[in-house]
Amino acid sequence: MALIVQKYGGTSVGSLDRIRNVAARIQRTVEAGNQVVAVVSAMGGVTDRLIAMARELAPEPPEREMDVLLATGEQQSIALLSMALRTLGVEAVSVTGRQAGIQTTGSHTRGRIDRIDPVWMNRELGEGRTLIVAGFQGITGEGLIHTLGRGGSDLTAIAVASAVGADVCQILTDVDGVYTCDPRVVPNARKLPEISYDEMLEMASSGSKVMQSRSVEFAKKYGVVFEVRSSLNENPGTMVLEEHPAMENVVIRGVSIERSQARVTITGIPDEPGMSGRILGVLAEAEINIDMIVSNIAHDGMARHSFTMHMNDLGRAQVALKPVLTDVGPEAAIETEAGIAKLSCVGIGMRSHSGVAARMFQALGDAGINIGMISTSEIKIAVTVDETRIEDAARAVHDVFGLDKAPA
Repeated sequence: MALIVQKYGGTSVGSLDRIRNVAARIQRTVEAGNQVVAVVSAMGGVTDRLIAMARELAPEPPEREMDVLLATGEQQSIALLSMALRTLGVEAVSVTGRQAGIQTTGSHTRGRIDRIDPVWMNRELGEGRTLIVAGFQGITGEGLIHTLGRGGSDLTAIAVASAVGADVCQILTDVDGVYTCDPRVVPNARKLPEISYDEMLEMASSGSKVMQSRSVEFAKKYGVVFEVRSSLNENPGTMVLEEHPAMENVVIRGVSIERSQARVTITGIPDEPGMSGRILGVLAEAEINIDMIVSNIAHDGMARHSFTMHMNDLGRAQVALKPVLTDVGPEAAIETEAGIAKLSCVGIGMRSHSGVAARMFQALGDAGINIGMISTSEIKIAVTVDETRIEDAARAVHDVFGLDKAPA
């Protein structure tokens, strides 16, 4: 008998018929002799509708109350799925974040899992029950409801799998697995049988919508091997695991794109120690995640910093930076650019193969696509391009590395 954690996203439980399908899948898993803990998201579209209602009442709704409101989406799903399972003869119980023992820290709407006390869940499992856990939520030390941000159900599933010692963790979604690129952008993209934690983390943080990056970080930290697979069929998916030597034979594992990016450039910064820390510090205090960073010294001896972020954070960034610019110096100024996107090539094989950047840049040049900022790591090369050309850029790079063909 195996203990299996399964996570079902909003699309998988997006209607009553789909909830019945999920219930039937869980029933088959239980009848095969397994224990099941299912982590469930809100029904597709519910979270967006709740946010829209809140903003209609209050243009800037309090984040504490947003946590209380948004947590109801998952609680609706777990109750309905538990009911569906009981009609099939499966003794299932719905489990809120509090009951699951998920302790969180951090700001409202952006909570982080601190620890999980699985005593209650272990007792229920020991009594033969199937657990239907609300994803995306936990409880603070003060007893307040706390949500984990978009994609937080992935994190809940990985964390619960670690806490209860699951034999298998399956992330069931509306796609068959992790692809070399988004098949909607690159029609000949190929499903990957396996991918390393580091590659999956880079792809998730670079725009791949399959997994939330924090959940991959958690899985790597605690050694939780998981599979991304479809909830709509029984096809094998993509295993996400620690890298092994054979993986380095593949130079590029995949290509990710991230739209709706913005660039912020600060000019006229005195070339003195501590300036970068002051500027980036105010963005950290405002809880704004920045991505690519480029810094250089201009011909006048002043420093120039450029960094990218999601377009939704641009307004808050400008507000946060305005006071510090006055302190930095009289010549400090801020420039912004919207309408850009990020393209990333990811692969641990880059560590042992040269010329990857040259091939990527040549392919973009041949396609007539201009490059903006460039950022590299040991296993990733990322560039910004005009958002209107991002799909052309993805196809050009996917083709030049032959990602539609399985490695020999």
